[in-house]
Amino acid sequence: MSIKIFNTMSGKKEDFVPLVPGRVKMYVCGPTVYDLSHIGHARSAVAFDAVYRHLKYRGFDVAFVKNYTDIDDKIINRANKEGVSCEDVARRYISAYDEDMAAIGVLTPLIRPKATETVPEIIDLIGRLVENGYAYEIDGDVYYSVRKFKGYGKLSGKNIEELESGARVEVDERKLDPLDFALWKKSKPDEPAWKSPWGEGRPGWHIECSAMCAKFLGNTIDIHGGGKDLVFPHHENEIAQSEAAGGMPFVRYWMHNGFVNIEKEKMSKSIGNILTIREALKRNSSESVRLFLMSSHYRSPIEYSADSLKEAEAKTERFYRTMERMEKEQGLEAFSAADPALEKARLAKLLAAMDDDFNTAAVVGAVFEEAARANRIMDEAKTKGANEAKKELPLITALIREAGKLLGVFDKKSEDYFRDIRNRAKLPPEEIEKLVKERFEARKNRDFKRADAIRDELLKLDVTLEDGPDGTRWTVKG
Repeated sequence: MSIKIFNTMSGKKEDFVPLVPGRVKMYVCGPTVYDLSHIGHARSAVAFDAVYRHLKYRGFDVAFVKNYTDIDDKIINRANKEGVSCEDVARRYISAYDEDMAAIGVLTPLIRPKATETVPEIIDLIGRLVENGYAYEIDGDVYYSVRKFKGYGKLSGKNIEELESGARVEVDERKLDPLDFALWKKSKPDEPAWKSPWGEGRPGWHIECSAMCAKFLGNTIDIHGGGKDLVFPHHENEIAQSEAAGGMPFVRYWMHNGFVNIEKEKMSKSIGNILTIREALKRNSSESVRLFLMSSHYRSPIEYSADSLKEAEAKTERFYRTMERMEKEQGLEAFSAADPALEKARLAKLLAAMDDDFNTAAVVGAVFEEAARANRIMDEAKTKGANEAKKELPLITALIREAGKLLGVFDKKSEDYFRDIRNRAKLPPEEIEKLVKERFEARKNRDFKRADAIRDELLKLDVTLEDGPDGTRWTVKG
């Protein structure tokens, strides 16, 4: 087994060799909790959830840390607007974020620290940077001196000359250099504040992640992840802070996921094209949302349009129709009874895809190939006999279940999936069942006008009907 990771620092795939054999220290930047999470947050969360799942599947002991930024200008502005405390805003949206992550099947990280709970460590880290000459204080604010750190720009590929031209620098005439960034901010009236050697204030954004990494994982970690938008300045600043304070390399492998583009534009609150996770789940199953996010390689951008999640839902439904058919063919007792080791070559194909920089898209494709193979076998069983079906279907089922462990999708019984779909209906499922039965009786009595009226009534409620030899099945379309 050899896992390869595309390292943003080197710009190429590298063999993954953790600092301590068998153990992985992984940190992923979490949300700033001032609003509901959107599909972009879901993209990052699902991408690194797949990394976490696969590393554990491969037998690593993974210390996974993901933080909450619970003090920030955006949180303060939200609190002032609503007339509540910053703590109230943060608590509300941390709870909402946790609910949303659970809803899309994201595993809980081992440690979930908050910036406000790490203030003593942040102050200590800033103090060391001041002491060794990498930071300075002006009137209660503390700034990092960018030019003092010789490796600044090594992650993003930017150089000092580029930055001097005005790219993404804060404007503050008191700074010794316009490139310098805030580590500690002097408190303003009606803002949360903590006592420090430089007076009352609060942490800057970048310093919190450096402090939390050091506190929970040590000065050098194996994997640090986040969205591509964090490469500069956030992760660049983390490197400068952590390496200046710790005197050793900060991160061995940097990983960054691509953006979600909505109708060809990067998703952004400033242009108002945000799709929240909760809005997506009102119209789509959690599995289809997750499948949509995992059907592209994590480093690639995802193009979202109005039909994207509908297409993902249709694919998910077709998959579970196949699983339903397989379950009937094998009996539910065979649902997870087969040994995946019986088909080592096909299982190895799935694992090899994940070993190659966590290629979930290839695994998704392989699962649909297995589903298509199962349908072919079941079709042929009607004319050629059931011998191949008896041999192969349990193997296919087991392979799909192993893929489910890696992806967090394709891991339900079909009845559970379809029950979840039906529970999204605008009418209680039992009322829909009554209408379906009434329609059946109307058709039986050749009252086609009433039967059509019931179909149209249900269609207005996004309920579609499918008549078949085993009766009428219904589902909810987003």
